[in-house]
Amino acid sequence: MVDLPAGLKDRLPAAWPGIALAISAAMLATAHAFERFGGYAPCLLCLQQREVYWVSGAVAFVGIGLLRTRKAEALRPWLALLLAAIFLFGAGLAAYHAGVEWKWWPGPGACSGVGGSVSSLNLAGLLDGTLKVRPPACDTAAWRLLGLSMAGWNTLASLGWAGLGVLAWRWERKSS
Repeated sequence: MVDLPAGLKDRLPAAWPGIALAISAAMLATAHAFERFGGYAPCLLCLQQREVYWVSGAVAFVGIGLLRTRKAEALRPWLALLLAAIFLFGAGLAAYHAGVEWKWWPGPGACSGVGGSVSSLNLAGLLDGTLKVRPPACDTAAWRLLGLSMAGWNTLASLGWAGLGVLAWRWERKSS
């Protein structure tokens, strides 16, 4: 059995919505930093994984506001469970994306990296063959660390966040 830090069991249920909001903001900031500073353009599945964090952040934010009312205190365990479910969905989506990158199954047709829309600014380059822009493909990992792509790391992180949410739910239910 893993020893938990003293007081975590008492503090996690009440702090979980704020933690989930901070996690969502941090994961979105990390994704945008990879895009902005690293030059990694997101594919369709990458953008969908970001949507999960937007949803979890919004749910956590609204939940924090609701929990400030006395009558909503009974909602706290269900908010923890809802956030855990959202993170678990995100883990599934990220695992699907990682599987597409490893060519274990096909990805969505809109994410092949072939085709896409063209603006009037680069139409001339497209017509004369000098356009070197290729949209990002879901089946190609743009970056890997220790053998895992961003989607693989997101799978592990999201599973961890979901696990924390389940712990918060269980501990809240036991203390009620």
